[in-house]
Amino acid sequence: MLRILIADDHPLVRAGFRRFLEEDSTITEIGEAASGRETLDRMRETEWDLVVLDISMPDRSGIDILQHLRASHPKTRVLMLSGFPERQYAINVLRAGASGFLSKEAAPDELLKAVRTVMAGRRYVSASLAQLLASDLGGDSDQPLHASLSTREFQILCKLAAGHSVSAIGKELCLSVKTVSTYRTRILGKMKLTTNADLTSYALKNGLIQ
Repeated sequence: MLRILIADDHPLVRAGFRRFLEEDSTITEIGEAASGRETLDRMRETEWDLVVLDISMPDRSGIDILQHLRASHPKTRVLMLSGFPERQYAINVLRAGASGFLSKEAAPDELLKAVRTVMAGRRYVSASLAQLLASDLGGDSDQPLHASLSTREFQILCKLAAGHSVSAIGKELCLSVKTVSTYRTRILGKMKLTTNADLTSYALKNGLIQ
């Protein structure tokens, strides 16, 4: 018997997912959260078996929330959702500890398939994402530059690209300014870029920020 929390800032998306999930009689409770803060509040109130988490939340990024859940609620599985192409986010969120990744453009029955796969203790990836992962393991040069970043580097890349200062990032992630600056240098080096403006341009072009 499963408890599932749908975390997405769009009411219509939550309503649609709820309708599909209600078709599964093994799901006994379905909760909703419209922001990162509300997601964490709901996690403190109730033990959820699965969080279906949008990667783009209005107050905190899905990556931040995912890392918090991995640290504070290790038994709760997380299925990440995104309206962005799989190639832009999937590899990084799976490295960060997500149990699966699902595009919002997927067919409704794929949502139930993903939920059942994840709750059976396996990772869920679509056929197209499986091909991306195979290319990544094979060192395929066609992978986007940010696919080479570590989880923390990717997290900081998104924040820098969104215009957050080094000091603000340090405060938010409980890191020293020096440590964040070191990560910034690594990111620029790996991606062969020079400035924060370059990072923003890259992130916009690749759909990492809006």
